[in-house]
Amino acid sequence: MPFSPDALLDRLPAALAGNPWLRAAVLMAAAAVLAKLSDLVITRGIALWVRRSRTDLDDRLIALLHRPIFVSVLLAGLWLATRQLELPERLSGVVLDSLVTVLVLVWLGFGFRASALLVEALGRLGGPDSPRIEPRTLSLLDKTAKLGLLGVAIYFVFLAWGINVGGLLVSGGIVGLALGFAAKDTLANLFSGIFILADAPYQTGDYIVLDSGERGEVTHIGLRSTRLLTRDDVEVTIPNAVIANAKIVNESGGRWTRERIRVKVEVAYGSDVDRVRQVLLEVAAEQPDLQPEPEPRVRFRAFGESGLSFELLGWIAEPMLRGRVLDDLNTRVYKRLTTERIEIPYPKRDLYVRELPAAESR
Repeated sequence: MPFSPDALLDRLPAALAGNPWLRAAVLMAAAAVLAKLSDLVITRGIALWVRRSRTDLDDRLIALLHRPIFVSVLLAGLWLATRQLELPERLSGVVLDSLVTVLVLVWLGFGFRASALLVEALGRLGGPDSPRIEPRTLSLLDKTAKLGLLGVAIYFVFLAWGINVGGLLVSGGIVGLALGFAAKDTLANLFSGIFILADAPYQTGDYIVLDSGERGEVTHIGLRSTRLLTRDDVEVTIPNAVIANAKIVNESGGRWTRERIRVKVEVAYGSDVDRVRQVLLEVAAEQPDLQPEPEPRVRFRAFGESGLSFELLGWIAEPMLRGRVLDDLNTRVYKRLTTERIEIPYPKRDLYVRELPAAESR
């Protein structure tokens, strides 16, 4: 025979069974005891089972279950006790719907805290020095999870109060469609900003170069636009829909923030190749902003139309130094080549006149 609270209460003494308020009080007391027992049995039992794991994530999640389990059983007792009272139908409905709403809010709070723990655990993957997920991506995941939980909670609250969810969804869909056509550019920037935050092709402080020619330091990444501060101290705001479809060169990406710079040098044919190489390496050694490791090097690249093409390669600590270091290196290279009497060629053309036009006779 299935369990029924009404059948159990009917077995109580007549004085108690005939009084709805006493019946409700008995149910409340029983619910309080059962809530405490359920909390102890479930949380303590699961806690012993997960204690063998190497992480503390499951222990912290179990600790969050204490309040929701206790309150859920207690609210179930309140719901049964309310049914024993001879309340007007309208008032009874309001009380029961309110209990369901409180239950949804309690579990919503648990969901918020549990999602925060899960996002925190994701942030610890890979270690503090090389996390697998960027902090701003974690923030986006946390907010998205909480918005999803809030939407589910609102849905169940509407169901509890008998609100027509289908009609609201249809109305919301029509309004959303109209807003989508009216603000398609804004929505494109918004979704592109979400993808940029999730994919993380660059972060604040990086030096990036776009295929349209903009180069600068990323100072702000928003949901609508990204801001770059150029070397001219001019702030450029680029819509995310544009930057998401652009080819991006992240000069601060890779294994480190160092960047290699190249100085192309051309000397005249007949120059001493070994001496040119030695002079360029000496110039690199005198430049204070070039990194000693990896050490600068010189490459003989090609036989040009007017001379021999060399390239001086060196590393700088960060991309923002590139302009200043290139200026200094070009100046030093020109002065040293002039001092060493190594000719820097320029394009020359020989013009041969095969025949002069005959003078016109008068």
